[in-house]
Amino acid sequence: IGGMIGVISRNGGMVGIVERIMPFARTPRRGQGVIALLGLSIFFDDYANTMIVGNATRPMSDKLRISREKLAYLVDSTAAPVSTIAVITTWIGFQLGLIDAAVKGVEGIDKTPFVLFLNSIPYSFYPLLAIFFVFLVIYTGKDFGPMYRAEVRARHTGEVKRSSTKASTDKSGDEFYHKETIACGAINAVLPIATTVLSVIIGLFISGEGETITDIIGSADPLGVLLWASLLGCFMAALLSLGRRLLTLDETIDAWLAGARFMMTGLVLLILAWAIGDVAAILQTAPYLISVLGDSLSPYTLPAVVYLLAGATAFATGSSWGVMAILMPLVIPLCWAVLQANGIADAEHMHILYSCIACVLTGAVWADHCSPISDTTVLSSLATGCDHMDHVRTQIPYALLGGIVALLIGVVPAGFGLPWFLLLPIAAIVLIVTHRILAKPVSPA
Repeated sequence: IGGMIGVISRNGGMVGIVERIMPFARTPRRGQGVIALLGLSIFFDDYANTMIVGNATRPMSDKLRISREKLAYLVDSTAAPVSTIAVITTWIGFQLGLIDAAVKGVEGIDKTPFVLFLNSIPYSFYPLLAIFFVFLVIYTGKDFGPMYRAEVRARHTGEVKRSSTKASTDKSGDEFYHKETIACGAINAVLPIATTVLSVIIGLFISGEGETITDIIGSADPLGVLLWASLLGCFMAALLSLGRRLLTLDETIDAWLAGARFMMTGLVLLILAWAIGDVAAILQTAPYLISVLGDSLSPYTLPAVVYLLAGATAFATGSSWGVMAILMPLVIPLCWAVLQANGIADAEHMHILYSCIACVLTGAVWADHCSPISDTTVLSSLATGCDHMDHVRTQIPYALLGGIVALLIGVVPAGFGLPWFLLLPIAAIVLIVTHRILAKPVSPA
């Protein structure tokens, strides 16, 4: 996927998309809406999402005097939150693998990992609220805290970056610049991306077995499907570049390698996360925690404890996947043991298990948005050309607000059995009221 993005950036596909959407983005508010919608549409991978949307919309964002801090926030908050709850993503294979490994050692849970994951989505309060808050900020045109000051600076002075004048045209260090001697066309990017997404959908149905969609996708091989789909996307990008004489063979290979290099940090983090998970399994961490905490923890407050633990660990390590690898094999057996110890390991109280699974995934994403050493936070800064600490400083107030509301209005009441379909609207109303109190309108230049 990284290599494909490198090619479709170099052959002008990304700039072509921007040129197509520019007529719909005549104002800063419309421009921010376009950025957010693009973030939602590229749902299949957070790294790909960040690189595509960040690099593609940067020229448009600068032209509309949207601060790089706001651009980085929009990109970051529509990447991991979407990937962690979407059904067809590069995350789902990893997440289902963790859930499957954790469930195998637990007697009494008869649901498949995919069904457990699907049932946990309604309890994924933070990602849903983070996406809602993005559009709330865009619709109202109001910001608060450091983000407000950054937006005022960009609108009135044209300094989209702090300590800079106009948007820089220097491409040094930018692996995703386009070849300026060619005509840019959106089709150069749309076809490879569509090929990848459609190949994933078709591949899941081909590799899966069963009569229902849930059975088919739940039994599919997501890793193999994603490998083939990304390979087909690369071939499509290369064929378009060579067939239309946009790039030479050397330029195509160089662009592919540039995109692939951009993924190396994520790959190293993933390998280290797997290593930590294996160490925890060998050390019998889960059985030890069950023996110590199984009888003392309240099942109704367990999701909140898991959410805070996942958040603290992700903030310290900077890797949401690492936290998932560490906690998922521990949380599912612990949660089931607590339910059994209290005599409520039945269908009526399965929402506690669903909520705990969701809290591992979403608590990690929440802290990932706050941590300055987070891989996705660093990647968002790089892709949007924003100073990293400026991105962290402006995003933390928004992420903290969403995370705290998700905890107090969503996770805690849900643990006691309140239905998620009532808690989500209440949490959204709380966000609206809080934003109305804190935020101020960013006046146009």
